[in-house]
Amino acid sequence: MTTRLTNARVPGGDPADLLVDDGRIVEAAAPSATAGERSASEEVIDLDGRYVLPGFWDDHVHLSQYAFARRRIDVSGAASAAEAARIMHDATAGRRPDAGQPLVGFGFRDGLWPDRPTAALLDSVLGDLPVVLVSGDLHCCWLSSSALSRFGLTGHPSGILREEQAFLVTVALQDVPEETLDSWVEDAALAAAARGVVGVVDFEMTDNLTVWPRRFAAGFDTLRIAAGVYTEYLETAIAAGHYTGEALGPQLTVGPYKVLMDGSLNTRTAYCVDEYPGLEETAGSRGVLSVPPSQLIPLLRRASAAGLLPAVHAIGDEANRLALDAFETVGCAGRIEHAQLVREVDLPRFAALGISVSVQPEHAMDDRDVADHYWAGRTDRAFALRSLREAGARLILDSDAPVAPLDPWVGIAAAVSRSRDGRPPWHPEQSIGVAEAILASNHDRAGLAVGETADLVVVDLDPLTVPVDRLRTMPVAATMLAGRWTYNRL
Repeated sequence: MTTRLTNARVPGGDPADLLVDDGRIVEAAAPSATAGERSASEEVIDLDGRYVLPGFWDDHVHLSQYAFARRRIDVSGAASAAEAARIMHDATAGRRPDAGQPLVGFGFRDGLWPDRPTAALLDSVLGDLPVVLVSGDLHCCWLSSSALSRFGLTGHPSGILREEQAFLVTVALQDVPEETLDSWVEDAALAAAARGVVGVVDFEMTDNLTVWPRRFAAGFDTLRIAAGVYTEYLETAIAAGHYTGEALGPQLTVGPYKVLMDGSLNTRTAYCVDEYPGLEETAGSRGVLSVPPSQLIPLLRRASAAGLLPAVHAIGDEANRLALDAFETVGCAGRIEHAQLVREVDLPRFAALGISVSVQPEHAMDDRDVADHYWAGRTDRAFALRSLREAGARLILDSDAPVAPLDPWVGIAAAVSRSRDGRPPWHPEQSIGVAEAILASNHDRAGLAVGETADLVVVDLDPLTVPVDRLRTMPVAATMLAGRWTYNRL
């Protein structure tokens, strides 16, 4: 299919025509230069002055979890444990789970709640119904007594599971038929395409190098997928000769190798230099170091030697220091995922070591209050986009969906404004410009020059001149993947 996009604009630039053939841009010129040269076989689409950008990638997504979260009870607005329990109770009026299946909610953030989430509280409101609430950061689960029993945890003292225990439950909650989950993932992918996304790095905690070839064989074609690898599947991937960037199909590649070094801020498990207020002199008072350097260093060596790019989850400032130390010891390239709190002395080390930094700007909007409480006096270096960029680090902006929406415009808006819901900007000195945020959200994977892959997004407004508060809801008119439309309302 040959498609000519006429009366297009590049943000901040002049009108242009783009000719797409066989999935690539074969012509990019001013409209007057191509007038009269159009073939009768071309599909001509008048963009009527709309703006064309390279399509967006989201480099950190848990796509199955995102698909599930879109179908779970939303408790993200709960300001207390009691309110979250009431939301779950009210949802049972028209949403009783199948026999023996738990009622599942998603999105609670208990870091600043005035009351404690307990199994007893859920029991008092919902009786013997098995109930599971998954936290907004995916690092914690809150279970009722009957749900604890269902997952073999009878007698658990609180009903709150953190880190590895929580991950086991969230994986178990995905026990649905393959075809059902695949259809939900397809729906989630279509929703992402409607916001200009052309590809994702999927860090779902599963055997992605088995799951994704099966999905593509069954007809999935909405997004490009880079399938992440976890330690559980590392040796199998190496034995098969897989490496990051390897093409497994026209839209499927092998992604990075992911290691979770610490936890998260809201769950108070991000590994920090300083103790968390209220947890002083207790076990885990500085967070959780899930993978210490003695384990991380050999894992980085093993993966990097095989051609798998390491991507280390590190949120707390001490976790980031240790992760950078490990990369320096091994001498390999890689990424650090999140880098939410970084010591000033460590900022220039990202560039010096060739380590990219994958940051989720919307997390700063979700976590600003909990950060002000638990990281008091240190938030000038939290989600430090400007400082990282000025130190020479390569920024990658993404979502960590479902922790934040799988919507690049939400992240761009947060990175530029450092604000949401009409609140004053939070540490506005750490904001970056719109052009910088857009570049960090498509990760140099495609452009608008002749010869580039035709992965494009068409928007109604110029993102470089639109009021900042309109970026979050930027109207997307169409998304093109390799020359075909995955979303189109033109």
